Amino acid sequence: MTVAVVLLIGAVGVPVDPDAPDARSWLREELAKAQYTAARPTWFDRVAQTFLDWLQSLTLPSGGGASWLPVLATLVVIAAIVASWLVFGAPKLALRRRISSELFGAVDQRSSAEMRTAASRAASVGDWSLACEEIFRAVARGLAERTVLTVTPGTTAHDFAAQAGLAFPQSGAALSSAADIFDRVRYLEQAGTEAEYRALTELDAELGAASPAPLAGVL
Repeated sequence: MTVAVVLLIGAVGVPVDPDAPDARSWLREELAKAQYTAARPTWFDRVAQTFLDWLQSLTLPSGGGASWLPVLATLVVIAAIVASWLVFGAPKLALRRRISSELFGAVDQRSSAEMRTAASRAASVGDWSLACEEIFRAVARGLAERTVLTVTPGTTAHDFAAQAGLAFPQSGAALSSAADIFDRVRYLEQAGTEAEYRALTELDAELGAASPAPLAGVL
């Protein structure tokens, strides 16, 4: 007998006095019906209610009504993060796009670090010509990455050396000599030497540690 039947019998005046086990059994049977099961909150309902409760908890300490100050503070923090990315992150990406992929007559999108690795690898097998060529390219690409100067299509090795010499006057002679080495191994097909490669690596390290003088103009 269900609770509904109990209520109906009570309504017509028939006395019903179930014991405790019967009452619990009747209650379980009643709550198991589809209409009660459908009315139970789902997990989504519980999550949504928790979120709404959190929103309602965002009030001023005085309790003077709802306040969106914490939400606004969160939005301000997010906006600051986005602004920082745009100010400090985006220019770096733009810089990579501005660096020309053409370098001394060849399309080369490698970074200066990758070129140095290639030069070291060539040197390790005694290919001094390739090692000299790669390390000179690394010097030029490194200065472009530092925005000291820009090597554009058509810039020759000696054009680069002349402009870099203005930015690093103390290394002007070494830069001119480096351009001579590059032209010999690249265009005249003369064999590079270990001594020349060592001189170019020293120049690369020297320029990397030096601060450039102000340089106007773009190659």
